[in-house]
Amino acid sequence: MPAKRPAQRLPTVDEPEMTKVQRTLLRALREGPRGQSIMPRGPFGAWMHAPDMGLLAQALGGYVRYQTSLPPRMSEFAILCTARHWRAQYEWFAHAAIAEREGVPKKVIADIQAGKRPTGATKEELALYDFIEELYKTKRVSDKTYERVYAFLGEEALVQLVGILGYYALIAMTLNVFNMLPPESTELAFTEPKA
Repeated sequence: MPAKRPAQRLPTVDEPEMTKVQRTLLRALREGPRGQSIMPRGPFGAWMHAPDMGLLAQALGGYVRYQTSLPPRMSEFAILCTARHWRAQYEWFAHAAIAEREGVPKKVIADIQAGKRPTGATKEELALYDFIEELYKTKRVSDKTYERVYAFLGEEALVQLVGILGYYALIAMTLNVFNMLPPESTELAFTEPKA
């Protein structure tokens, strides 16, 4: 029997009931790189309750997700590492399939989900994994770890990587605080803590 899901803490804002600024946020989401089909779910559902902040956050998200110089495979790999660190159910749900489409092997995705250093990952992905793990655990990155990633990313992409990690940590915290979960029909990727 599946574990009981925690109740979502914020009500879903339906489009007909949206305020002007909420509609502005939804329009910004749909007119941006996410496309017309985007719905106010997950972090966007939470941001409907603080739409001025949501407008700024979604713009940063559009940049770090679609416009950095990191290859999408590396970006999605980093997002999965962040989702795993925070055990962010919706973040994992939204990005595991994207990571696979971008070339991250299923075995690597399964290892990250299980909290293991991924076997079968490329040399660069392992360097990213070590960088991300060290940063989240120690709140710093050693010279050795920094140099391994700098060697293949360079300055601009490394700054962008840190931006990706920071943005998706914001997403994960938003999802976790407000219990924004994937659809009921979706199996959760991580065990939920007991209340």
